[in-house]
Amino acid sequence: MPRYSYYCEKCEISISLFHGINETINNCEKCKSENTMKKMLSTPIILNNKDEAKNISIGQLTKEYIKANEEILKEQKEEAKKDTYEPS
Repeated sequence: MPRYSYYCEKCEISISLFHGINETINNCEKCKSENTMKKMLSTPIILNNKDEAKNISIGQLTKEYIKANEEILKEQKEEAKKDTYEPS
């Protein structure tokens, strides 16, 4: 089932719902108002079938992301050590 984004004009919430292509949502479940839900435009998912993407395994890609973010995590840890925290 496709995912659709809706916006309630009364309570101003945005939600994502899964439903069939022929279904529509008109009533807000949060504020119980009728005919206030408007379907929002969403970005389609584009699958890229490049040759280089086919040669990389999911595990290898995950390891690359972890390695790329290790330095950021180290910096954040050092910043957290510098700050002083008071008990709540």
